[in-house]
Amino acid sequence: MEHKIIIAGFGGQGVVLAGSLLANAALLENKKVAGMISYGAEVRGGTANSSTIISDEEITSPIIDKPNVVIALNQPSLDKYKDNVEKNGFLVINTSLAEEIENKDINIIRIDATNIANELGNVKTANIVAVGALIKKSKIFKLEDARKALPLVLKGKKELIEINEKALMKGVELAK
Repeated sequence: MEHKIIIAGFGGQGVVLAGSLLANAALLENKKVAGMISYGAEVRGGTANSSTIISDEEITSPIIDKPNVVIALNQPSLDKYKDNVEKNGFLVINTSLAEEIENKDINIIRIDATNIANELGNVKTANIVAVGALIKKSKIFKLEDARKALPLVLKGKKELIEINEKALMKGVELAK
């Protein structure tokens, strides 16, 4: 089993946090993990992506040529990665900020992540709403391990842990 995951969006949308959450959840399941991050020139507001590889075996390179999972938090990210997802892979589209697409070769998960995050009271949790939808539909991770990983990546900030847990659970609930 090997999952090659790219999370992409604007700087400030929490792509690094989401990648860290997935990596820490995988570590709790005793998986091997490698990852990288990339920021555009402006950082906040520019493009950013995080790459996370999760495997049962040793990982020889953190570079992902062909992801089997992409979370696209905005239109430029969707445009960049939609054609790179492996056959039968997963593409999570934040339909608040990206147009829906059709592709019969991949599993498309549509979630109104930004609008849902706004309803929860913190737009910055859209990334975690999308992660929740991925967990529900893909079964890549155990939901409980993602919940346990939240305090690890949020460094014990109680109010952030609570709102992000709500976002995670809302993504799971609304995944369609």
